[in-house]
Amino acid sequence: MRAALTDARVRQAKAHEKPYNLYDSGGMYLTVSPAGAKWWRLKYRYVGKEKRIGLGVYPEVTLSEARARRDKARSELRAGNDPGMAKRADAARKKVASDNTFEAVAREWLAVKKNGWVESQQNKERRRLEIHAFPWIGKLPIAEITTAHIRPLLDRLVKRDTLDMAHRLRQQISSVFKFAGRDDRVTRDPAGSLAGTLPEHTQRNYSSLTKADDVGELLRAIDGFKGQFPTACALRIAPILFVRPGELRAAEWTEFDLKAAEWRIPAARRKLKKKLKEDPKMPPHIVPLPKQAVKVLNELHALTGTGKFLFPGVRDAKRPMSNATINAGLRRLGYDSETMTGHGFRHTASTLLNELGWNPDAIERQLSHKGQGVRAVYNQAEYLAERRKMLQSWADYLDGLRNGARVVSIRRRA
Repeated sequence: MRAALTDARVRQAKAHEKPYNLYDSGGMYLTVSPAGAKWWRLKYRYVGKEKRIGLGVYPEVTLSEARARRDKARSELRAGNDPGMAKRADAARKKVASDNTFEAVAREWLAVKKNGWVESQQNKERRRLEIHAFPWIGKLPIAEITTAHIRPLLDRLVKRDTLDMAHRLRQQISSVFKFAGRDDRVTRDPAGSLAGTLPEHTQRNYSSLTKADDVGELLRAIDGFKGQFPTACALRIAPILFVRPGELRAAEWTEFDLKAAEWRIPAARRKLKKKLKEDPKMPPHIVPLPKQAVKVLNELHALTGTGKFLFPGVRDAKRPMSNATINAGLRRLGYDSETMTGHGFRHTASTLLNELGWNPDAIERQLSHKGQGVRAVYNQAEYLAERRKMLQSWADYLDGLRNGARVVSIRRRA
């Protein structure tokens, strides 16, 4: 009977001109190559056939670790299983797990969803996962992730009082699991079971001013704005036209016909589903320009009219100004986020125009809100003549508020 190997003998084994074996017990032996590499191996018989499997490489796998692997393999044999096949099956499972980490599957899901999202939405969905999920569960096999892995991600956002982000992240992770479940890579959705465990999130409306005196005070503050001239112009135009902040900040000079007093916002820049944004038949949203807006735009054109954007970025004129610029301007004027926001100009206009008696349908068209049905989506030019009158009347009304006048005349609805 051969003597069992010792740590010293394994360590001191020298390379020879040809490979040779050093035998331990139970069919295990160490192969030493001419280059000095050392491999643990096990010889066994299964259904009458002699077979061999590797047990690891020395010194990464020590003598005691190699023996433990040998004993496990022999236990498989006693149970009637081929340890070689078990090893290959285990390797295959590990390969599947490594190819199906949460991050890998999530990026597959993002790629599938890409065609239905505009670029900004793609970036938002990707960044949410990259910042709030991948650092903690990205490298884990998706089939091994449980609610215990996901709950801390959501609790972290709840503690920061970012409830909307927590709800969106849970829904997003749940979508990834449902995607993985389509081809049986997972059997359950642990994020789905957390749906009722988050605090209720109440959607906050954008802060705005809706009292005439408060609006007049804001307009006077805007007139005294001491920041960048393009920002000052954006603040002056925003209450007059009350378009979406993203539409305003990225406005391009090619969209404007100042002689015709008209701004045409192309479908690609409107708040629409990707399919409608890319529809060549989708008309632009027409924004009539009252004389007060034309005056501001003419002043601005002298400064930025040779470029692409009305409001170019401070650091890079080839990009529009930041989406935080208008809100930052309002903060500079003393209006915090609980009092007034760039988007709030839309609520201000909608509230006061309705109070002044203008046709609600014309107001909704001016706001570029989607009506019911396909016709309503496409027919954004509807009420254009009435909207021209309304916008000019609105700009005049704002002048009156700015000057401290109390405008009480009501325009009857048609």
